[in-house]
Amino acid sequence: MSAGDTAAPAPAAPRRRRVDLHALGPVLALLALIVLGALMNPNFLSYGNVTNVLARSAFIGIIAVGMTFVITAGGLDLSVGSMAAFIAGLMILAMNALLPALGVGLATVLAGIAVALAAGLAAGALNGLLITRGRIEAFIVTLGSMGIYRSLVTWLADGGTLSLNFDLRSYYGPVYYGGVLGVTWPIIVFAAVAAVGEIVMRLTPFGRHCAAIGASEQVARYSAVHVDRVRTATYVLLGLLVGIAVIMYVPRLGSASAATGLLWELEAIAAVIIGGTVLKGGFGRVWGTVVGVLILSLIGNILNLTDLVSPYLNGAIQGVTIILAVVMQRGTGRAR
Repeated sequence: MSAGDTAAPAPAAPRRRRVDLHALGPVLALLALIVLGALMNPNFLSYGNVTNVLARSAFIGIIAVGMTFVITAGGLDLSVGSMAAFIAGLMILAMNALLPALGVGLATVLAGIAVALAAGLAAGALNGLLITRGRIEAFIVTLGSMGIYRSLVTWLADGGTLSLNFDLRSYYGPVYYGGVLGVTWPIIVFAAVAAVGEIVMRLTPFGRHCAAIGASEQVARYSAVHVDRVRTATYVLLGLLVGIAVIMYVPRLGSASAATGLLWELEAIAAVIIGGTVLKGGFGRVWGTVVGVLILSLIGNILNLTDLVSPYLNGAIQGVTIILAVVMQRGTGRAR
């Protein structure tokens, strides 16, 4: 045998770890926005501005967590903004009606909270059942319910504004303005909802079933996944989170009108897509949605602080952001 025959094979070159830009992209964009904002305005990183941005983004963030599950399962909900306005109107009417009997106190507030949660659950269940049992496309169902809820709150307010009793609003105000160790309750609730949502998405059968349904409904059925039940549950969860967001929102202004929750559905969907959840379903990440919410909030905050663009164009910027995020998803393929 020759020397070449007995030589040991050369060791394989170590594999290089690929950087997942699809996952890191939103985080890098968030860091870039923070640096840009700090350079453009010295007050950007002040405690007051940071807490204000986080508190204002909490409403959309709570809803966006629920939207993550809906989109991951291959669904869509265009009604969340109108649903929030309608639930806020019902909550205010119920609290004002109960005020003579219960007075200004915890009982009235708890009754209003119960109304908001029940209305959110009912609205979410109605959307889910129409989609799964009625076999109607999610786009059609939620587009129709968007118009219905917006019209109902306009009718309830008689074309004007529904206002919470002043004394009751003062009593209820700490739910938005109060907090623990300088952190307001909306921020705390948003953080808790996001943490629970990430755990459910990653570590529970429900989260895995949502991804399986979004990837292939037929395969999910063959794998003994209760597709209709899980898909309905995603809409019920979203409705519940809309109710929670309204509970945190009502004490901020103490009113509801046809303009309440305007474009919230656009912001929630944009945050989900920016965060890396696949628009067609099959993959979702709640932590990415949180990053997406913060990106949208910081864009709006920077524009307001610097006067670069009129705040009336925020909706246009969010629309462009959605389109760019979907284009980037097509270019990088599905996240793994």
